[in-house]
Amino acid sequence: MSCFKLLCCCSASLLSNCFLVSAQDQRKELSPLKSSAVKRLARVTGKTLPGELFPNPNQTDVKYDLGGTDLGIAWDMGKGRTGYFFGDSYGADFKPVKEGGPGNSGNWRSNVLGISTDHYLDDGITFDTLISRQVIYSPHITDGTGSHTAIPTAAVHAGGKDYVHYMDIRKWGRPGRWEANFSALYESSDGGISWKARPEVRFDGKSNFAQVGYAKKKGYVYMAGTASGRGGAIYLARFRQGKILNQDAYEYWCGNSGWTRAGEANAVPIIEAPAGELSMMWLPAFKRWVITYVDEHRHGLVIRDAKQVTGPWSEARILVRSSDYPGLYGSYIHPASANGRSLYFLMSMWYPYNVFLMKAELGM
Repeated sequence: MSCFKLLCCCSASLLSNCFLVSAQDQRKELSPLKSSAVKRLARVTGKTLPGELFPNPNQTDVKYDLGGTDLGIAWDMGKGRTGYFFGDSYGADFKPVKEGGPGNSGNWRSNVLGISTDHYLDDGITFDTLISRQVIYSPHITDGTGSHTAIPTAAVHAGGKDYVHYMDIRKWGRPGRWEANFSALYESSDGGISWKARPEVRFDGKSNFAQVGYAKKKGYVYMAGTASGRGGAIYLARFRQGKILNQDAYEYWCGNSGWTRAGEANAVPIIEAPAGELSMMWLPAFKRWVITYVDEHRHGLVIRDAKQVTGPWSEARILVRSSDYPGLYGSYIHPASANGRSLYFLMSMWYPYNVFLMKAELGM
């Protein structure tokens, strides 16, 4: 059945049910990856707090005027370098507050960028440099009428250049909910030193690709996407690496009808809601795709895997519980995970509003 016919025959709720029944049946045939020995390896940002015994190699509050931040989106920049995009960032005066978040700290930047050639992660990530100025522009209009902030959601090295997908936020809502004006791209052609807006690619604020995760395989960049917030389903698109700026060349997964260039409105979910702040990667050691994201219903970061990027995806399994790490969010897979049987990922905590490097062992 074509996507068009399916959409015509099913109401929105019935379409969701059709998808869920089919996906659940197919998952019974998939033996999922198992994660174990999950631990926090190191601080990535901010100041070491009393009682913390894990490494903090960067001391970003002292070296880069970066006391509080979140996200830590990691990608392979080529030539042995890894990039790390962080979200709303604050100065060395930052102090963790009881309710979490940035509090009343100064030197607010919507985003900053770390670059590293450190490939041994078990003792933490050491930055070669951190570009502490705001990379993606926002005027910080905080009354809900304009660009409140510009938050990176994913980054990729494609066609010899680096690209970051970001969402321009209009206003924050209740926890886990926000409204976006649009999502778009910035580009760097000099290894991340300078960046410029690329208006050729733009998704509106209600798009199911308001936040995305990029993963490369065999000449394609696959782009998993969700709507703003942490309550949406996950959708899928792809494009050739050299076509990242040609949005008309993007193909969207349409279920039984395969890939279509007819626009994102034809895409169907590959994973049901709720999901937010996702990351995806192909793991050669297991010949599996993995995806991680925040699952509000399961109260933690979850992991799924699949033999094909289009699915069926396994059932969600808890990777990290919020009861163990209160206020956790963000689950950004480190590119070093592609080299073995360990999953390295960056996780944020609302208190103390900073980013940590995590590790899990994977097995069949």
